[in-house]
Amino acid sequence: MTIIIQKPTEMDEELFESILHLLQQLNIRHPLPTYSEVTDLLTSNISTLFVARYPNITDPIVGMLTLAIFRVPSGIRAHIEDLVVDHELRNKGIAHALMTKALQSSRSIGANGVTLTSNSRRTSAIRLYESLGFKKWDTNLFLYQF
Repeated sequence: MTIIIQKPTEMDEELFESILHLLQQLNIRHPLPTYSEVTDLLTSNISTLFVARYPNITDPIVGMLTLAIFRVPSGIRAHIEDLVVDHELRNKGIAHALMTKALQSSRSIGANGVTLTSNSRRTSAIRLYESLGFKKWDTNLFLYQF
């Protein structure tokens, strides 16, 4: 079955409900976004939401990721967040297709690479990243949480 990767530009109820459904599978620790916040994401100059659709399935949005691209003095940076595929459709190439689209977009904009983080318990995700050419980077991640 063909996987379709899209960059939605307009907000609607189907997209919003699909995003909430997928985010709940990530076990995020902060409140789910509002309709307005997701609308802001779609019009952002920094962040791009990519969604995956599997034709002929009742809920056609089956995965998503967010790609942030921003300029710093030393170049253009790209970072992936919130990659998630519906738990019932994992291991069917959906995450791979989303990641490939994000890598192509990052390269076309002139980023010198793409970063992401992954919990060490997400072994299948780590295998995916490594199969795409990601290398574990020797650095420290710091978080100042509010």
